[in-house]
Amino acid sequence: MTAFESTQLAEAGRPDSGERADAPILTFADGQLFRAGLPHRILSGSIHYFRVHPDLWRDRLERLRSLGFNTIDTYIAWNFHQRGPDEADFTGWRDIERFIGLAGELGLDVIVRPGPYICAEWDNGGFPAWLTGLPGLSLRSSDPRYLTEVATWFDELLPRLAPLQAANGGPVVAVQLENEFGSYGDDVAYLRWLHDALIEGGITELLYTADGPTDLMLDGGTLDGVMASATFGSRASQAAELLRSRREGEPFLCAEYWNGWFDHWGEHHHVREPGGSVGVVDDILASGGSVSVYMAHGGTNFGLWSGANHADGVLQPTVTSYDSDAPVSEHGAITEKGRMLRERLLAFTGAVATPVPQPGPVLPARRLEIEAAAPLLPALRGAALTSESSALRTPAPRTFEALRQDAGLVLYRAEPILPAGTSTISIRGLHDRAHVWVDGRLVGVGDEAAAATGFAVTGEGERVRLEILVENQGRINYGPLLGQGKGILGGVQIDRRLVQGWTSLPLPIDLWSEATVGLVASGGADATSVRRTGAEPGFSTARFDVDSPADAFLALPGFAKGFAWVNGFLLGRYWEIGPQLTLYVPAPLLAAGANTITVLELERSGAHLELRAEPELGPTEEYIELFD
Repeated sequence: MTAFESTQLAEAGRPDSGERADAPILTFADGQLFRAGLPHRILSGSIHYFRVHPDLWRDRLERLRSLGFNTIDTYIAWNFHQRGPDEADFTGWRDIERFIGLAGELGLDVIVRPGPYICAEWDNGGFPAWLTGLPGLSLRSSDPRYLTEVATWFDELLPRLAPLQAANGGPVVAVQLENEFGSYGDDVAYLRWLHDALIEGGITELLYTADGPTDLMLDGGTLDGVMASATFGSRASQAAELLRSRREGEPFLCAEYWNGWFDHWGEHHHVREPGGSVGVVDDILASGGSVSVYMAHGGTNFGLWSGANHADGVLQPTVTSYDSDAPVSEHGAITEKGRMLRERLLAFTGAVATPVPQPGPVLPARRLEIEAAAPLLPALRGAALTSESSALRTPAPRTFEALRQDAGLVLYRAEPILPAGTSTISIRGLHDRAHVWVDGRLVGVGDEAAAATGFAVTGEGERVRLEILVENQGRINYGPLLGQGKGILGGVQIDRRLVQGWTSLPLPIDLWSEATVGLVASGGADATSVRRTGAEPGFSTARFDVDSPADAFLALPGFAKGFAWVNGFLLGRYWEIGPQLTLYVPAPLLAAGANTITVLELERSGAHLELRAEPELGPTEEYIELFD
């Protein structure tokens, strides 16, 4: 009997085996995985509801089913649901119950990965910024303050997941405990606490841990009595051998098979050759294993949700696209890798193929003329002065965390005396990128290293208006710097003298409504507001009509770095250093008739926008070092 057949026989419920009603539907013995008592292989595809427009959830799930997957798995991003400590939201895009229910309607099993840490190249690894901003809090540990916050979050989340388990007729068949904890720490008491919290919260299905296939990582991340799995991109047989040597009697599960990879700004677009990529799936299956393909459909880091890494003293922000060279592309197309994977999975299971959904419509390519709107600094001054914090003056610049701001920009303002002659303005602890103006004149743009070295200015011994715009380019999602703060964490100096007396003006652009975006872009309520000229940074708008909504790909030739909205929805960041050249515009964001694109450019504005018929994710690079 094939794994597919065993799944079909079990879809109507468990056989009457005399087991208690809440017994897990997935069990194992002697190295074999069973579903409802029948031999089974998990053939899962990773998809994240928070990276897919909710109107496209069913479409993307249908595409994964058509590839031959019998399961999907998803992380749950804590910060996506709880922007503030008392603001848990499970509606609309955040309706995880609806997403899981849709998968169940399509006959797919669901594996849930609630963290609370998820990594996922997602901002702050899924942790809310208000949590990581608590002074002295020790993340991912037995710190009582941290565990109290996790317990409160689980009190919101688990009552929504427990009824969706297979024991209750739902599609959830397994739940992951934490995420690759062995790559971070070795607090076994923390893992045991999480295990007990899940059980007490009503989780009765199979629990498992996931870690890299090394002794170091498995030593720190596994827990006695909980099934262990591995995450990797190659050497499946070696991973299987290691797991079996350490976890006698457990089945081999690759909880993440990295068939592609993500991109940082300034890199090439990472891909894996389809034949070799699918060949590793063959190796996993030949080793008697189950697999989750990460990502099966990557989606998009809409808004400002993309995270960042940190290596060699340099921040590495992740791009807006999370295409990940997946079998189902960012815009839903079945790739060559997807076609090959479908052939292999259907041959392995013997399943009857379901039709592959047809690609959705795409708007034809066109050039969009832009209207120059408000210049950068005057527009942001006007927007920032509406903040409740605008009147609060402090000796030092306030961080994003002190301002209770997750993402976006902060405009800092002070009025120091600038000595006569040439001086240097330097910033200590800049996170992440700053524009510096003196009396409205731009004197420097740079990252942490450039700002620490400083920007040369010439003064006349008089008091000046010093303004610094800081961009949070994404919170670190992996490694020991997880949870690091944003903004100006040190101080600002003119030569050796510290600048004091600051007003810190928050600009949470990811929270702006469509009306706010339009108002700020226009320069405010004043109809006589000045407009930017030429390539001056600031706002631009473009208006266009469509007969009916369809996918589109927005290109910004000549623009340097900034943000783009469509009908008030923040698509995300763009940056001329690439590799990503277009931003994906899913059809549900457009309306029949008139549509508006708004651009906030930080450095150099272009002369027009373009809608292109295909995505352009940049020059490719075979990402092999992780796998060889």
